[in-house]
Amino acid sequence: MPKTVFVTVGTTQFDELIQTVCTSDVTKTLMSRGYEKIVIQRGNGNFEPNINKTDNQSLTIESYRLKDSILNDIKDASLVISHAGAGSILETLDAQKPLVVVINEHLMGNHQIELGSQLHLDRHLLFTNCSELNNLLKDMDLSTLKPFETGNPIKFKCHLDKLLGFQ
Repeated sequence: MPKTVFVTVGTTQFDELIQTVCTSDVTKTLMSRGYEKIVIQRGNGNFEPNINKTDNQSLTIESYRLKDSILNDIKDASLVISHAGAGSILETLDAQKPLVVVINEHLMGNHQIELGSQLHLDRHLLFTNCSELNNLLKDMDLSTLKPFETGNPIKFKCHLDKLLGFQ
């Protein structure tokens, strides 16, 4: 199975993330790190990646809009790059996959930033924006990430309490 990056924006429109992942800088960085395939779930956005055009034919790109479940794509991935949606974050962490969360800086009152930021501080994921994604991918050390304890409602409650300032 090829070393795969799965990119998800959920049901939102986050064309900036999809466009960023498809730039030659990011695709070259991913290839230099040994990734051979990118699977993109592009949600309700308008941007459709040109899946036939990469700078190096050793990297394949697949794209689709939505599926009933993205769990198989997450499980098949070596790395997940996601928007900051709680569902996508928790599903990826539950699957014990390395996760890079990219915030959408154009959303007003983006409460999702707090969840991603706290999980980054707890070293469960990496956290960035579109303009810094390539630098993070170049420098990332996935071995520094700590597994997220799945199915533990007490731990999740503690994370929410920290996030909401109750702790």
